[in-house]
Parts: sequence; structure tokens; C-alpha cells
Amino acid sequence: MNKEKIFWGWYIVAGSFFVMAINYGSRYCFGVFVMPLASEHGWSRSVISMAATINMVVYSVGAIFVGRMLDRIAPRWIITCGAIIAATGYVLTGFINTPLSFYLTYGVLVGLGASGLGVVVCSSSVGKWFLKKRGIALGIATMGISFGTVLLTPLAGYIGKYFSWRIGLFILGAIVFIIGVFISQTLMRKTRPEAYGLLPDGDKINFPHQTPTIPAFTKVSTIAILKDSRFWTIAICHGLIIMVVMAVFVHQVAYAMDNKIENITAATSLAVVSFAGFFGQFFFGWFSDRLRDPKYIYFIGVVILLLGTVLLLNAHSVSSLYLYAVIYGFGYGSLAPILPILVADRFGRHVLGSIYGMLTFFIGVGGSIGPILGGIIYDKFGSYQYLWEINVALLAVISIVILTLKKGKPLDSVSCKMNLPSVSSGELDLNLSRSVEDALQGTSPRG
Repeated sequence: MNKEKIFWGWYIVAGSFFVMAINYGSRYCFGVFVMPLASEHGWSRSVISMAATINMVVYSVGAIFVGRMLDRIAPRWIITCGAIIAATGYVLTGFINTPLSFYLTYGVLVGLGASGLGVVVCSSSVGKWFLKKRGIALGIATMGISFGTVLLTPLAGYIGKYFSWRIGLFILGAIVFIIGVFISQTLMRKTRPEAYGLLPDGDKINFPHQTPTIPAFTKVSTIAILKDSRFWTIAICHGLIIMVVMAVFVHQVAYAMDNKIENITAATSLAVVSFAGFFGQFFFGWFSDRLRDPKYIYFIGVVILLLGTVLLLNAHSVSSLYLYAVIYGFGYGSLAPILPILVADRFGRHVLGSIYGMLTFFIGVGGSIGPILGGIIYDKFGSYQYLWEINVALLAVISIVILTLKKGKPLDSVSCKMNLPSVSSGELDLNLSRSVEDALQGTSPRG
């Protein structure tokens, strides 16, 4: 009888859920602090937004190194270091009085720490433990992003109103430190199933003394990745999507308050986006296991995101704001689970950390434009109208480009080493795992 009744991959899912909850929940509270910072210091929206832009740039650069490290060491040490750095950044941000100190504490420290707590670490870790159930596993794990935002943004809004925004940052720092370190050291201790004599998805091995081998294509050159058109299609499309998302998360609360919506109600609209995203993340993760090509799930998610962005153009009342938040949030829920699924399908799960890290750099560069673009547009025109219109146009174009993404062939380094037929990397990965399982069970390979 197998003593380990619960497959360890599900512990990785649970750990990733909570790590992403504290990371993104606390980072998405930034929009709650925009108005208090402007009121206390007299800073413009573009000056305040620059901190979020620096945060995204640092986060993106850090993701490259985090992704490379993740293919070599257990995620717990990356997450532990990230939690300590990010928590320090939040606490120190509570003491800032100048834009420079704001940029160093929130922009650099929180951004660097967040790269060790983000989707590159968590989603890549989950993706390495699952093949047939990858979609649902990633869907559940990324639900943590919305769960954390639903809990922390109203909390930050409440503390900011009845106490101070500085106390709110201290509390966020404490939450990130305590939960981040505890979860990383208890649930995120293992790297990939093959290293512990297991198979992905918890498939059974009849002969415990025989350990599955890790496929020979765990490393791929950076040049090979950068020459692949699929990489650039995903990087550019998702980078522009995150630009839209970050512009909304940073400026949505201020936009609502400009429309005379009370501050806690405005802050709660972020929680509504995330609450709807909570269900979207599960749905799109579940649905991706039932379609042969995940790009169609990606397309559906972006179209729903586009519809929500159109509604935001006229969200001038509480009811219209919440209607936008529900629809936009459900579409937003597709983004976190579908990207690692798409990358694993195109490139293979064993290089998921490296490729996902590189993608996150380019995606983050795009995302860093959103907050500062919104601040500049508001400072120049006194309104966010042009920002929302730009977002609508971008999402419309992206939804079309996504449909052109081809499966293609495995990377040259894979086909050269393994001498395998031209199938998609996702199919290749699944077939290899099945072949290992069949060999260990003494059965013939499945057709």
C-alpha cells in the first residue's frame, strides 16, 4: 500500500495558491494608496505611478534569474528569500517622504522580492508536477491571486480610511513575511516528481526501485528560444495584455473616486474583479484540459477581458462599476493559468521555469508601461478616457493575433538529442511520461 496517499503535486498546488495570494494581493493594493499619497504629499499621478512601473521592471528582470534557478533548486529557498525582501520593502515604504525613497522601497525592494513569489516560481513548479491534470492544477493554484486580492484590497482600503496608509503597508509586510516563509518551508520543498521516484499527476509505479528518469532536454539555449517566433508572439501579446491589466489595477480606484464613488466602495471594486477572477481561473484551467490547443482558451479569455474594458469606459456609477468588474474579472482570470499551460504545450514542462522566466521579463516590460502611461494621460488630460480607449484597441488586436499562434515543432535541442518525430512539445512531454510509466509497468506503449 502506498504510504503517501496524497500526491505531493497537490501540496505544491496548495503552497502556490497561498504564496500567490499574499504576493499579488498585496501588490494589487497599490491602487488603494494612490489617492492617500497624492493627498498627503501633493504628488501627481505620474510621479506615484512611476513606483509601480519600477516595481514591474525590477520584477521582470528578477524573473529571468528566478526561472533559471527554479530549474536547478527547490522553490522553497527562492520563495523564502522573496518573502523576506518584499516584506522589508513594504515596511520601509511606510516611512517614505520623497519620491526617490518611494521608488527604492516599493519599486526596487518589493519588485525584487515579488519576483521570488510570483507566477514564474509558483506556476512553473505546479506545471512540473502535472501533465494530464495540468490545467485544473494551475487553475486552482492561480485562484490564489484573486483570493488574496479579494481579502487584502478591502482590508487596505479600510485601514487607509480609519487608520493610515502607512499602517496598511506595515500590515502587508507582516502578512507577506509570516505566510511566505511558513508556506515555502513546509509545502514548496520538492522540485519535480522524477527526482523523488514519482510520475506526473501521481501515476503509479509498480516497481519502486525503478526511478523515472528526467528527459534529456531539460536545458535549452537562450538563442534557440529567442529565435522561435512562438516565443515572441506570446511575449508581445501577453506583455500588452499585462500593460492593460496593470494600468487598470493601478488607476481603477482613483478613476472610481474621481467619479464621486466612496473610497472603500471604490477599493472594493478591485476585490470584485478578483472575486470574478477567482472563478475565471478555475474555469479556464479546467476548460484547458478539455481542448487540444490552449490558444483557443486564451482567445476566449481576452475577448471577455475586452468586453469588460469596453464597459469600464462608462462605469460612472457603483452598479456599472461592479458590472464591469465582474465581466472584466472573469476574463482576467484566464491569464494566470493559461500562460504556463500554453508555454508547456509549446516548449515542454521541463524547461518551463527558464522559458517562463524569460517571457516574464518581456511581459513585465510591457506591463511596466501601463501604470506610468495612465499617470501621464491623467496629468495631461485630467481624465482616464484615452487610457481606456487605448486598452480597448490593444485587446481587440491581440485577440486576433493570438489565433495565429502555431504549435510548431519542438525546439532544435530537443529533436536533436532525442531524434523524435515532429509533434508539439506538449504532446511530446506527455508521450514521454507515458512511455516511462509503461516501461516500468512492463506493458506495451499506448497508441
